[in-house]
Amino acid sequence: MVTRRTFLAASLAAPLAKAVHAQVAPAGRMLLSIHQNTSRAAGFRGSLEGWARAGIRYVELNDAMLDGFLETDTLAGARRLMSDLNLTPVSAAAVLPDLWLPGPARAASLETWRRRCEQFAALGLQKVYSPSLTSRRVTAEDFAATPASIREAGEIARQNGLISMIEFTRGSTHLSTLSSSLQVIRAAAHPNVRPMLDFFHFWSGMGKFEDLDLLEPGELAHAHFQDLLDAPRELTNNDYRIIPGDGIAPVVRIVRKLAEKGYSGALSVELFRREIVNGDPYEVGAEIRSKCEAVMREAQVL
Repeated sequence: MVTRRTFLAASLAAPLAKAVHAQVAPAGRMLLSIHQNTSRAAGFRGSLEGWARAGIRYVELNDAMLDGFLETDTLAGARRLMSDLNLTPVSAAAVLPDLWLPGPARAASLETWRRRCEQFAALGLQKVYSPSLTSRRVTAEDFAATPASIREAGEIARQNGLISMIEFTRGSTHLSTLSSSLQVIRAAAHPNVRPMLDFFHFWSGMGKFEDLDLLEPGELAHAHFQDLLDAPRELTNNDYRIIPGDGIAPVVRIVRKLAEKGYSGALSVELFRREIVNGDPYEVGAEIRSKCEAVMREAQVL
């Protein structure tokens, strides 16, 4: 039986069969990417066009920005735009509450997750993630039920040929550390669910550098790449995310440890400072590329 996902993929693949780039780097190397949140004000098309002029070749897509593009265009148009700009999407966000645990928003989130997986697979992606979000207090019973919830979401990703990833977030009442994330992902034991690491949530949260040793070789699927301003962790918020190399986080040391653990995916820069989000995407992309490539050269992964 032809599924909706199969139909979408086939209809888009025919005119756009050429793969622009591989989505992983050679062993010992990593890819520089930018998350669309970083140039959110420019919109789906504007962010991609500006970054492409700055020499960026890998991008991470935002679900809400894709929706804005689809108001006047199509999935085929989005994929054609990326191909024409010589851009490869390495991951995409689906920001959904209660996806990874039972909760009042979970039924609606699962339906949206199914739709997002179909969309992102049709755009040629191999990976999709959702943060660990919930609006309520989480209990021990919720943690016990988390692996089953992970397996259900992971199965939807598998049906669409995608790897799904859980982004632990420093302020989450559910999963806020790498160690907790690894524990529930391993308990779920679904082949299409993998951990990811956000440098900001990792370094400004409750974890410690030694937690990276918990990663099994090749286990990490994706990374968000940021530095941090020098400030008390209690005051730190998204405005304290800055371009890697400009702050106080041990970004080179972290990158080297990830390389030691066999990671060869994207380092995807995700920033929220107003002057960056509202800045010219070409100028933002050029600055990010210059500074991040210097960090990556120092870490010997470029």
